[in-house]
Amino acid sequence: QVQLVESGGGLVQAGGSLRLSCAASGGTFSRNSMGWFRQAPGKEREFVGGISKSGSNIYYVDSVKGRFTISRDNTKNTVYLQMNSLKPEDTAVYYCAAGQSYTNYLPYDYWGQGTQVTVSS
Repeated sequence: QVQLVESGGGLVQAGGSLRLSCAASGGTFSRNSMGWFRQAPGKEREFVGGISKSGSNIYYVDSVKGRFTISRDNTKNTVYLQMNSLKPEDTAVYYCAAGQSYTNYLPYDYWGQGTQVTVSS
């Protein structure tokens, strides 16, 4: 049983930055690969990227590559999503998830409640 809580969302101007955090509890954090997803109104949930158990492997979709950075601190049971050079099309509810595959090759098993990110033009 893993519980995930996201924080750090908000409203920013295009070109700005936000840092999302996802705190995990109820399980062994280092056993899980972690992923970030987002969902905009009227659109399907989209995989943003993921990070392996030790943090040695990281994957990003092309639309965020070079702008977003995923990291984790296993001593704090926390995964981060640093979002730079934000664009209006990044506006979405962002979710963190825990599972077996950082690439989303396998389905994620546990999900946070989501945090809203809004980027104004």
